[in-house]
Amino acid sequence: MSEATVDKERRTWMIATCAMGGAGAAAVAVPFVSSLAPSERAQAAGAPVEADISALQPGEKMVVEWRGRPVWIFRRTPEQLATLEALEPRLADPHSNRRAFPMPAYAHNRHRSIKPEYFVAIGICSHLGCSPVSRLTPGPQPSLPNDWVGGFLCPCHGSTFDVAGRVFSNQPAPDNLEVPPHMYLSDTVLLVGEDQQA
Repeated sequence: MSEATVDKERRTWMIATCAMGGAGAAAVAVPFVSSLAPSERAQAAGAPVEADISALQPGEKMVVEWRGRPVWIFRRTPEQLATLEALEPRLADPHSNRRAFPMPAYAHNRHRSIKPEYFVAIGICSHLGCSPVSRLTPGPQPSLPNDWVGGFLCPCHGSTFDVAGRVFSNQPAPDNLEVPPHMYLSDTVLLVGEDQQA
């Protein structure tokens, strides 16, 4: 057998081996690369969430999940709204001037919402990430002041918030509750996670 024949066979084997190796590498790379893309569940977790608020009565709160966090939708009564101005001297940041997180321009008001009646907030305390509980009944109660007018209490470290999610002075929580981007698709449907400015 001549040297030219050996080189030709070697070349054929080299080409076949490289082709098979390339095909194998591609077969391994495709699932690996596709695994780096966000899963459908992860994509859905960041997507805006629609909430039907048609059955929400004054004084009631519902919770939806957006980006793995609880979002409160609280329908305030006229009596609860009336407490907002009077409480301002007792609040750490009554006008939401601190900006630990971005706040939509439409929530930069006393009631911190688009419509005064409806308050939308992420139900996570700005102190250590605990979830405050509703303490909407006015009057003396355990862990609350005797002149309590209603709001939210973080049971972990005692931070208190009014019905607009504004933290009272001298509390462990450094900031008000976060207001997420949101908008009304209709009078009865709220979209959390997106607004017209987004």
